[in-house]
Amino acid sequence: MLAQAVGVKEILIVLIYLLIVVYLGWLGYSRTKTATDYLIAGRKIHPFVMAMSYGATFISTSAIVGFGGVAGLFGMSVLWLTFLNIFVGIFIAFVFLGPAARQMGHRLDAHTFPELLARRFDSKFIQVFAGLVIFLFIPLYAAAVLIGGCEFIATQFQIDYNIALLVFSVIIAAYVVMGGLKGVMYSDALQGTIMFIGMLTLLLFTYGKLGGITPAHESLGDLASLVPGKLQAIGHRGWTAMPPFGFGDKQYDLWWIVVSTITLGVGIGVLAQPQLVVRFMTVRSRRELNRAVLVGGLFILIMTGVAFTVGSLSNAFFAKEGKPFVGQVAKTIDADKGHVVLQLMK
Repeated sequence: MLAQAVGVKEILIVLIYLLIVVYLGWLGYSRTKTATDYLIAGRKIHPFVMAMSYGATFISTSAIVGFGGVAGLFGMSVLWLTFLNIFVGIFIAFVFLGPAARQMGHRLDAHTFPELLARRFDSKFIQVFAGLVIFLFIPLYAAAVLIGGCEFIATQFQIDYNIALLVFSVIIAAYVVMGGLKGVMYSDALQGTIMFIGMLTLLLFTYGKLGGITPAHESLGDLASLVPGKLQAIGHRGWTAMPPFGFGDKQYDLWWIVVSTITLGVGIGVLAQPQLVVRFMTVRSRRELNRAVLVGGLFILIMTGVAFTVGSLSNAFFAKEGKPFVGQVAKTIDADKGHVVLQLMK
């Protein structure tokens, strides 16, 4: 049944991918001899692997699917988040935060972020408190990522969501528990490479469907008159335009949402993620961090830039390629509350 729904070729590709992941988990396991190897990859990880692992950890379901959807709503203005992700999340992080965290971690022989804070400030309370915060809130973040992945698996392979969740969780747990941080970073590098190729393919496909770069953006710009009234009221001038800047009027609300809430709020927050700070402690020297800047910057550019660009262009894509409603509208529900539910009679 699964082979009929998905195809033998697709199943073989997935099996090959799983075998590679198992191998990378085993590779991490075979190269893990000490606690330092298990927790911070022995402090000898290659800069390419470090950069790809950092990027794959940085960019998750929320960035690609969630903010891709936000770009579909607000338009190209969300691309300012890509700029800040690269400037703060890569340049500032790798050039200023990373070397200090790496040097301090090595000097204090710290293996985790809470341990780093505790030894730096000579406080057991800080270690317990930081560990408790991570223990309570990282699972929420991980849950959001799992939901996105499981929804895709369940939809693509037409299997029950609970089965998808079980399989997905077992695979992740296997290479994390078995291979430690080395297994995680090797798998991250593989997945990041696949993500990179996939996003480039998505970008080329989208522009190809819309007739090229210039026609695609012109088509998107022509849809400005179709912006919903409530979005126009808060400053939405089209999916290719930046909202107007100002104070004290509702028409400037979208600018503040895009810039202060999305761009600054999300773009700066990357510096506070412990799972990313630990990556800086996995390389041998500052030289490796400098070498990783270009790889990390290009990865973030393609991941977020493509997601936000395609998210915006999806409006033009569905205007051109989308299928119209078939049938007769039976009734509308809650139209006065800003949304409409259509029930179609076949």
